Amino acid sequence: MQSAFSSWQFWAVLSAMFAACTAIFAKVGIENVNSDFATFIRTIVILACIALILWARGQFQPFSSVSPKSYLFLLLSGLATGASWLCYFRALKIGKASQVAPIDKLSVLLVALLGMLFLGERLSGWNWLGIVLIGGGAVLVGMR
Repeated sequence: MQSAFSSWQFWAVLSAMFAACTAIFAKVGIENVNSDFATFIRTIVILACIALILWARGQFQPFSSVSPKSYLFLLLSGLATGASWLCYFRALKIGKASQVAPIDKLSVLLVALLGMLFLGERLSGWNWLGIVLIGGGAVLVGMR
């Protein structure tokens, strides 16, 4: 039997829980702060936490052990993450967390499409039905 700690489902549920907390904490935290500056503070906190985790677990590795292809795609991922966070915090600054977060989750639909187009991933009819329902639900929750 598989341990919960080695299950992708366990970590995905934790991710969703922390993402929900992120929206609520951020909405309160940016009340009197520029959204871009708030994103900067958040990034510093994340950098410090990840560095501490890597140090505590002895998981730092030589930079030379990372391939140029990995560097390129990690750079692109980092740029996309930064853009996403800036847009998310700006949306939270001017909108309701209960509307911004569901629209942000349209990324589920986009990941399915991009995974199919660029990674060759295949989804069943049931998977596509779920994605359509997630997309529709996100739009309905995000509407006024």
